[in-house]
Amino acid sequence: MIRLFVALTVPNAVAQSLLPVQAGVPGAHWQERDKLHLTLSFIGEVEGSAMAMIDDALAGIDAPGFTLQLHGVGQFGEGKRARAHALWAGVRPNPALEYLQHKVANAIRRVGTLSDGHKYTPHLTLARMRHPEPGKVVEWLTHHALYTSPEFEAGAFHLYSSRLTSDGSLYRLEQSYSLQGFGDWEDEDGEAYD
Repeated sequence: MIRLFVALTVPNAVAQSLLPVQAGVPGAHWQERDKLHLTLSFIGEVEGSAMAMIDDALAGIDAPGFTLQLHGVGQFGEGKRARAHALWAGVRPNPALEYLQHKVANAIRRVGTLSDGHKYTPHLTLARMRHPEPGKVVEWLTHHALYTSPEFEAGAFHLYSSRLTSDGSLYRLEQSYSLQGFGDWEDEDGEAYD
């Protein structure tokens, strides 16, 4: 079995802009540079033979490249477990990103593999936490609420494998898929985007 996910990478300028944000919450395990990515779909554990079918399906995606910008921060962890378990940077609304994510999810579904079932919330995970101090999390959220990265181009998306170790996850790039040139395009419903 192999654990897979599909993601966009962020350039060094964006990673550098995140350094001042990745501090201020005691006990947070901040993501290292090589783990900063924008997940399009978490696939999970699949048989090795399924990986080739997933690769073929992803290679068939025809979608344009686009410009993205990270904006704002947030946390995951609600309800009875009101303690945050992850801190993240958000993404400015972007129809081209939604279009690509939809195409990726459909390609994976056609192969017979289901995604994790969560509603897609574009974000870049900055830290994972076990028992954070709620006051420090609120302080961090307030202090970095207006964070905005430099704009960056998404010209490709990537298939990664992930191996869980006692030191955390180790990611390996399995395959990259180019996106088409920038410009006007239409989604499957004929709605035009610039």
